[in-house]
Amino acid sequence: MKKNIKKWLVLIPVFSSTVLIFNACKKSFLDNPPTGSLASSQLANVNGLQGLLTGAYAALDGQGSGNTAIAGGNPWETPADNWIYGAVAGGDNHKGSSLGDQPPIVPIATSQSDPSNGFFNDKWNAVYEGIARCNAVLATCKLATTVSAAQITEFQAEARFLRGHYYFDLTKMFGKVPWIDENTTNFNQPNDSLRWSRIEADFTFAAANLPATQPQVGQVNKWAANAYLAKTYLYEQKWAQAKTLFDMVVAQGVTSNGLPYALTARFEDNFDAAFKNESESVFVIQQNANDGTNSIANANGGDMLNYPYNSPFRCCGFFQPTIDLVNSFRTDANGLPLPTTYNNFPVKNDMNIASSAPFTPDAGNLDPRVDWTAGRRGLPYHDWGAHPGANWIRDQASAGPYSNKKNCYWQYNESSFSDQSTWAPGNAINVNIIRFADVLLMDAEADAQTGDLSDALALVNQVRARAGGVKSILTTYVNPTNPLGGFTTTPAANYKIAQYPTGYFTSQAVALQAIYFERKLELACEGHRFFDLVRWGIAATTLNAFYAYESQFTDDLPGGNFTTGKNEVFPIPLNQISLEQVNGKSVLTQNPGYTQ
Repeated sequence: MKKNIKKWLVLIPVFSSTVLIFNACKKSFLDNPPTGSLASSQLANVNGLQGLLTGAYAALDGQGSGNTAIAGGNPWETPADNWIYGAVAGGDNHKGSSLGDQPPIVPIATSQSDPSNGFFNDKWNAVYEGIARCNAVLATCKLATTVSAAQITEFQAEARFLRGHYYFDLTKMFGKVPWIDENTTNFNQPNDSLRWSRIEADFTFAAANLPATQPQVGQVNKWAANAYLAKTYLYEQKWAQAKTLFDMVVAQGVTSNGLPYALTARFEDNFDAAFKNESESVFVIQQNANDGTNSIANANGGDMLNYPYNSPFRCCGFFQPTIDLVNSFRTDANGLPLPTTYNNFPVKNDMNIASSAPFTPDAGNLDPRVDWTAGRRGLPYHDWGAHPGANWIRDQASAGPYSNKKNCYWQYNESSFSDQSTWAPGNAINVNIIRFADVLLMDAEADAQTGDLSDALALVNQVRARAGGVKSILTTYVNPTNPLGGFTTTPAANYKIAQYPTGYFTSQAVALQAIYFERKLELACEGHRFFDLVRWGIAATTLNAFYAYESQFTDDLPGGNFTTGKNEVFPIPLNQISLEQVNGKSVLTQNPGYTQ
């Protein structure tokens, strides 16, 4: 069944038939089923179903051709990693660039969004396009009488996994959203509260019917489905169910290409295209540079703005780590984090210091992950040499002194893994939706919530042990022409990190505080932070403290204020409320606190 899919799982092109099928979006993605010039009967065979499934996978990165998102708008409005909606909104990152560049991001960053913000509408449309493509697979499966039952089941399982992911993404962003599936005939559906149970059902079916390994690494497998189902339970606060499933995934899970789940030896390998699809890959979106399309649509187009400004990367200075985030990597004399007092011991930075002026980097204790997460002046920026500071920052006053690193390619392999097809670069670094470190920390959280503090401690310490490994601090740059010998074991900074001692988790509260903070450090700038804060119920306290602190240094957070009971979700896009009407009244209900 899968003999012809290697190319599309790596390059993710959209076949011409798929373009015809999914080009019926003239009004709203909820108004009409996907239709086109090819009849369903013509697609009700293995090749047709493969083409439809291609489309469902292709929508994962939210990108279309060229510099256009898959459902309109700009590619950075619909990124797979949710860098705006998860990281910028969560205080991990500033918008970056200058204050007047891409201004719709500013209210998202400050919890001051309103329903008319076009970014939300474009994201909504892009995700519903993915859902429409999944539904097309499932509807056509019912007509494919010449395809074996086993093949039909796997097509259904992959499509339902992807649909579960798309609805999960919508639900954590917007709360109640309309449920449209392959059986829907009236597309003016209300946004009701049954979403989580239906997401559960999709992941449960996928987990029961997907194989443990796949012919191609880009295909989802049963272990990814189990991990996503457990994550769904976590969001629903079904702690015991989440713990049972996470424990099984940790003990038995393998990647789609058959590698037992494990942390990679080096933290930074998760963000280097040369090492993608290794043991930490649970659910990742495949990216590919220089694929012949003369665009970066398949090469992290959603992050095309997120490189240091006026640098070898050319564009565009967005997505800069916050001062608060970098301070979070401060450790005490024992190498442990300071979850409540880290801003009392700020990391020295070059704010308001010209690149031509002298600067000595911070000499205090730091978690080594800081320098695989944020580019700091005087420290190696991967293998591009030392970060020069202000010369690589468009406007420190509105974005601070740091540059993002996790989505940036390396110099030694740029010819293979960067893509210069357009005015901003792309790259082949896979997008980590769920990686194994994330699974370990979610398992630890479920353990703590169910009272298993010793297991929670052991899981957190696995993550911290990897972070403190010798290979994680090989950051002194030596030779760009020899990547294997381009670093020495001389630490670039005063790195000090330790595991928590036995018995440190003396209570559930102590354990959860440590787990929450470990997620901030390990998963920084990966699009999780806002959604974590919301589900933990600490978004208002944390973000309002962040606004107060960070606003001392930058001017991009005007009026920042998180309102409990409102800002836990983003507003339903005004366009959708206007479009989905019956007898002059919208069937969609706006989220509380937002004007209609």
